[in-house]
Amino acid sequence: MPASALDRTCVNTIKGLAMDAIQAASSGHPGMPMGTADLAYVLWTRFLVHDPDRPDWPDRDRFVLSAGHGSMLLYSLLHLTGYPLSLDDLKRFRQWGSRTPGHPEHGHTVGVETTTGPLGQGFANGVGMALAERYLRQHFGEDLVDHFTYGIVGDGDLMEGIAAEAASLAGHLGLGRLIYLYDDNKITIDGSTDIAFSEDVCARFAAYGWHVLAVDGHDHDSVAKAIELARKNDDRPSLIACRTHIGHSAPTKQDTSASHGAPLGVDEVRNTKIALGMDPDATFVVPAGAPARFQRNRQANTARRRAWEIRFEASDRQDEWRRWHTAPAIDEIVWPRWSVEDKPLATRKANQAVINAVAEVVPQLLGGSADLSGSNGCLIQGREAIGPTSFGGRNLYFGVREHGMGGICNGMALHGGLLPYCATFLVFHDYMRPSVRLAAMMSQQVLFVYSHDSIFLGEDGPTHQPIEHLMALRLIPGLVTLRPADANETAAAWRVALERTDGPTVLVTTRQGLPHLPRTDELAVAGVAQGAYVLSDSRTDPQVVLIATGSEVELALRSQAALAEQGVSARVVSMPSWELFAAQDRATRAAVLPAGIPRVSIEVGRTLGWERWVGLDGASVGIDTFGASAPAADLAVKLGFTVERVVETVRGLLEG
Repeated sequence: MPASALDRTCVNTIKGLAMDAIQAASSGHPGMPMGTADLAYVLWTRFLVHDPDRPDWPDRDRFVLSAGHGSMLLYSLLHLTGYPLSLDDLKRFRQWGSRTPGHPEHGHTVGVETTTGPLGQGFANGVGMALAERYLRQHFGEDLVDHFTYGIVGDGDLMEGIAAEAASLAGHLGLGRLIYLYDDNKITIDGSTDIAFSEDVCARFAAYGWHVLAVDGHDHDSVAKAIELARKNDDRPSLIACRTHIGHSAPTKQDTSASHGAPLGVDEVRNTKIALGMDPDATFVVPAGAPARFQRNRQANTARRRAWEIRFEASDRQDEWRRWHTAPAIDEIVWPRWSVEDKPLATRKANQAVINAVAEVVPQLLGGSADLSGSNGCLIQGREAIGPTSFGGRNLYFGVREHGMGGICNGMALHGGLLPYCATFLVFHDYMRPSVRLAAMMSQQVLFVYSHDSIFLGEDGPTHQPIEHLMALRLIPGLVTLRPADANETAAAWRVALERTDGPTVLVTTRQGLPHLPRTDELAVAGVAQGAYVLSDSRTDPQVVLIATGSEVELALRSQAALAEQGVSARVVSMPSWELFAAQDRATRAAVLPAGIPRVSIEVGRTLGWERWVGLDGASVGIDTFGASAPAADLAVKLGFTVERVVETVRGLLEG
């Protein structure tokens, strides 16, 4: 079979597998896989350097399917290029327990580099991967780090704000080994993109500082030449606008939104196969010559991987490399400690001290803030900023781009070799919640630092005062949220975050100074790791348990003393993490929160949810309204975060 005919057969094989799997599932998105089959085939068979025998080879090229609804494109490619994804797996598309879920899931299907589907997220992840490659190449050299990040993005990706944020930063940094193929098919779910999207995408990306090309996405040679040009453009990321036809080859549904998010239908599938010269009665067909064609570079790629392994074993950097790619050496860190005599310190300031102590021992720690580095306490002191001409520093300036920042950090973690962190005010978690959620879904070790954690940031007012945010964070499965009560608990929280290599951690810190609480220098390491612990107990059996987090632990201690003067014995429990405490066994939880003793929670945030720990008969001192613009001390009085209110709440509970 001539090469051109074989190429066409291979492309039709992708289309056929996508149509058949989606039709069998009665669910899915056939239009995108059919429309991008040509350009994806060119990328995967001519350029992508990967090895199905070693999917985790560190120097492989990364491929991101940002338009994750077109997952059958990726599953077909993985099957045809030799990954352990069988035809039976494709036949079980979107079924319970299958390895072919509706959208690609990292860690679930071998060869899937990131979980995509929420549009724009994959775009940002790819920027993070390219940033990690550039940073590691600067440090370890091209003998060990020399690869590209490719992706397929669609109109929906480019409409989302996260993609704009990430694209802007990628252009600023000049991430030249980032190449995105833009599926420019001019169709979204609602119809033609003209109804809502009339901008000049190419001009926009050129303005971002990207290298921009435009080609016919169904012309293999044009796509290949564009990729070759992009690969040579080492100082700018590249966007290749590939003009395509959604549902390509479908007789009545090509170029229509009807092919986007629903099976083509039995008749349309049959007629499409006839138009393509395929057997209309056969399903899940892989012609005899197709796998060899898809895997024509497999031996060469395997040779490249083995050559890399030889270079690695001969390198004098391999011990350092392994250190960067393994869990942080926590016991080598000189952890700062504070005593009750020390001057009060905001936990965001304590965070600054801790992060610098960590950075001395953990070279892979890399990150920054969304234009709030000084406020968040996240600068690694004495280290340069990363910029277009310098990737040797340790501080990343993300600009005012919270959503993009989260997605980029996820991509850095997915790439491997770096431990990313990022920071902003807690109230702006709303801007990046989807990225935090996906970090948890993918079990990636990303550290999210949120400062200015309550109404006590004061005069900025309710727009900047988080109320519901702690509860919102606690709702995300797989995420650990830590709200330390003082500087010592802050250091202990960082220890927890570094130990958690299987998921993300949120650290929530205060704007205002806090006293160093008695005994946290002794108890915090074990207590924070447990999630909750007895910080101060009563001299006699407690009549009430005061459970507090963050800055309110000090209020609980003052309230304990006031209650003692009234003859009421109280236990004070610091609970920096609901999730960690919930994971303890029943005996441990009972030792901290004994059954039968009334409980009162104290936290500057929504009370809804505290029933879990205080019970339906307990009480909560919190805030269920928005805040106000005023000095912090006035807010404490006006909104009821006083010893008097806590004492009144306790007495009402005991006497009620």
